[in-house]
Amino acid sequence: MNKLRNHVQLIGRLGTDLELKQLDNGKAFTSISIATNDFYKDKDGNSVQNTEWHRAVAWGKTAENFCKICKKGDEVALEGKLSHRKFDTPDGETKYITEVVVNEFALMNSKEVK
Repeated sequence: MNKLRNHVQLIGRLGTDLELKQLDNGKAFTSISIATNDFYKDKDGNSVQNTEWHRAVAWGKTAENFCKICKKGDEVALEGKLSHRKFDTPDGETKYITEVVVNEFALMNSKEVK
């Protein structure tokens, strides 16, 4: 049951091309923007699509592989955990971020035309 404590799974489309970045200590990461869609009928019976955008981050080898395999528009499955952090901007403002820290991913399908 411990795996259910902080566990996130998302299937959606990448909103941006991925870029591998490195911290000063050499650790590689990539920031991910993923859109998930929910479909439902409103009170009049009309189909409605609701798109939610999620932030995610992958580290190390996972980030390297993500950047090699995936691109904007690809449908991917992510598995990871929620993480909350805060930081101070150069203006002294405190910002809060919630993101998925990716443990595993799978390319579901690509929008690339062959």
